[in-house]
Amino acid sequence: MAPQNGTDCKWMDTREVLIVHPTGSNQVDPDYLESEQKLEKWYSRNPCKVIIATGFIASTPKNIPTTLKRDGSDFSAAIMGSLLRAGQVTIWTDVDGVYSADPRKVSEAVILKTLSYQEAWEMSYFGANVLHPRTIIPVMKYGIPILIRNIFNLSAPGTKICHPAVNDNEDMANLQNLVKGFATIDNLALVNVEGTGMAGVPGTASAIFSAVKDVGANVIMISQASSEHSVCFAVPETEVKAVAEALQSRFRQALDNGRLSQVAIIPNCSILAAVGQKMASTPGVSATLFNALAKASINVRAIAQGCSEYNITVVVKREDCIKALRAVHSRFYLSRTTIAMGIIGPGLIGSTLLDQLRDQTSVLKEEFNIDLRVMGILGSKSMLLSHGGIDLASWKELREERGEVANLEKFVQHVHGNHFIPNTALVDCTADPAIAGHYYDWLCKGIHVITPNKKANSGPLDQYLKLRALQRQSYTHYFYEATVGAGLPIVSTLRGLLETGDKILQIEGIFSGTLSYIFNNFKDGRAFSEVVGEAKEAGFTEPDPRDDLSGTDVARKVIILARESGLKLELSNIPVESLVPEPLRVCASAQEFMQQLPKFDPEFAKKQEGAENAGEVLRYVGVVDVTNKKGFVELRRYKKDHPFAQLSGSDNIIAFTTRRYKNQPLIVRGPGAGAQVTAGGIFSDILRLASYLGAPS
Repeated sequence: MAPQNGTDCKWMDTREVLIVHPTGSNQVDPDYLESEQKLEKWYSRNPCKVIIATGFIASTPKNIPTTLKRDGSDFSAAIMGSLLRAGQVTIWTDVDGVYSADPRKVSEAVILKTLSYQEAWEMSYFGANVLHPRTIIPVMKYGIPILIRNIFNLSAPGTKICHPAVNDNEDMANLQNLVKGFATIDNLALVNVEGTGMAGVPGTASAIFSAVKDVGANVIMISQASSEHSVCFAVPETEVKAVAEALQSRFRQALDNGRLSQVAIIPNCSILAAVGQKMASTPGVSATLFNALAKASINVRAIAQGCSEYNITVVVKREDCIKALRAVHSRFYLSRTTIAMGIIGPGLIGSTLLDQLRDQTSVLKEEFNIDLRVMGILGSKSMLLSHGGIDLASWKELREERGEVANLEKFVQHVHGNHFIPNTALVDCTADPAIAGHYYDWLCKGIHVITPNKKANSGPLDQYLKLRALQRQSYTHYFYEATVGAGLPIVSTLRGLLETGDKILQIEGIFSGTLSYIFNNFKDGRAFSEVVGEAKEAGFTEPDPRDDLSGTDVARKVIILARESGLKLELSNIPVESLVPEPLRVCASAQEFMQQLPKFDPEFAKKQEGAENAGEVLRYVGVVDVTNKKGFVELRRYKKDHPFAQLSGSDNIIAFTTRRYKNQPLIVRGPGAGAQVTAGGIFSDILRLASYLGAPS
């Protein structure tokens, strides 16, 4: 009814017009017919343009005052709007509108412009602080929109709850139009009633839920296998003990004779619900949801999806609930792909990586929706931990001020323990075999691993195969591009060839930037010891040059590429020609070695002269002979027009001879050593991980 001419404003006591019938469930049912008659009668006595009415109160049919129970003020507004056939009902609250998720749990949650009545209903049921489900019922019948507004922020447009617009299906490819929001319910337990005797037996489900009803428990969700072998449902943890006892009592005989195998209780659960109009009938929505959960290493205990197509409900561990919520919200709402990172080994490579992360962080956030947060930095003696992310502009000073004694177990637990961030990555910038020995356990825990450390992939074959098998079987990623060629795309190129069906025949390369520099400069009559000393002074060699000249590092790279190519070789299977003269292998120090090295210059000069006289150059190479299933490391001679003879500085060069590239090998060449390029290779793997986890590529 529309206000007529008369007094501008009238006060209404809703006890005079709202008639409700109390129910046994501590709720009331409005009597719309009688209420409408009373309102018509009241209005005929009080014509006005504006009615100011009380909320929350009403009367029974016997004129006994009562309340509208929980959320009664909102409920009374909806009832009045329905009785008046209002054009809109506005509910003023203390938030800007309905969020896509609880903003206390998901900082990137957004205000939803519109929701259908059914979507709002579903989100309310699953714990979102929107409206009580019954508030929506009175206005649905007449299609009256409800607008949620913030009394403290009048500039916010709020959220409109109404029938979906006709053109809502025009952009159904947009995931945000399919999944409007996510809600959670905590402190639940799953009850699983299971047994072969349940299949095909009428009345089993009725008996189960009759027993639950008898103890007054509230069933939040039900999931039943199509085989009828089990029925699983969720109840509040405070009620699960009574439910379990009631079921044990009701089905004692069935349990004793084996028709039911168990009544199992799974405590500490939470429900995560994805709500959206017609999302269930759109291909890919469920796949996207479960893919996001899998990539965040979330185990789903139960699933329910009604044919109404308004929600998909999953049950997860309570400790995983926030992590799961953030993972799915990030995937559907394209909020930032956030990764909690721990950097192990802040030496030359690690510190350079931290500098690169510092310089690129804001760009990644603004342009690529990637939020990389370094939650911890672990050195050999001390570590720095943060709950919100370390300020990379001053991490060295912070480590001095707030650093604590290094503890790897505590470090990993801290970085991985932030449930507000769904993804965790540990970046090992060391060459420590003990650190590499933890990769398998970390991957088992759902922690992604990125490293230039060659020890894991070149260590014992059985451990390597176990590691790679785990990686392939899970959604947890293990990236190690920088183990070969620093920042050069060696491993990824090899994988690309294999994955596209090419057959590797041979991989030959100069894999050591140090030895590349040495042999690029070992010419024009220069002494070998002089060139090694120069490389050492320039920082190209390890503190002890024998670590480079022994060829062990090259052998590790050869074994890594051999295993990537499918060869099951141990490091001990790789013959290595050491450039350390045998008498000098027992020198007590690097200094003694450098002092004694000139004595062997004539031997190296003879090799160099022999190559020069033949129009060739010396190059220290590693070879993977896939055809003959072997690998080796040795000093070779190449014609001066060969690609390997054209190098300069400390460049690496790798030639892939394959079935496709048999006559003209595929060449990858570039800087293969140095902190900047190695850190860049690690950084590239971090961004590849972000892309796999959902960031736009």
